[in-house]
Amino acid sequence: MVRTELREHIFKMLFQIEFNDPADMPDHLKYYFEMLEDAADKDKKYIQEKYEAVVSRVPEIDPLLNENAERWKTVRMNKVDLTILRLAVYELKWDEDIPEGVAINEAVELAKRFGGESSSSFVNGILGKLAKQEP
Repeated sequence: MVRTELREHIFKMLFQIEFNDPADMPDHLKYYFEMLEDAADKDKKYIQEKYEAVVSRVPEIDPLLNENAERWKTVRMNKVDLTILRLAVYELKWDEDIPEGVAINEAVELAKRFGGESSSSFVNGILGKLAKQEP
């Protein structure tokens, strides 16, 4: 799988944390991987590791989003947009393998595909603001 596909699967797994008990997520992951018949073991491993890395950083990511999203707090955000932003912020701040421009572009593309009419500009605006703060 290419990184864009992998990122989409990570997004789909992350989206579920808004609606499921954290204790149930390992079962959801297992079921999700059973449905991914065309995924190689290395792809599943990548998806799981990145999913777990993002989830572990949510307590750090959400305050960053709250500080940088004018008049929007994470509790009020569209859950699709929030999930995309969490993944992208993780990539911007902690994933050294993903260039900043790629993280932002991929997030905007996810927003166009899965979000609402204004999701892509919302996501782009917040990530652009965060990217300017990075050294």
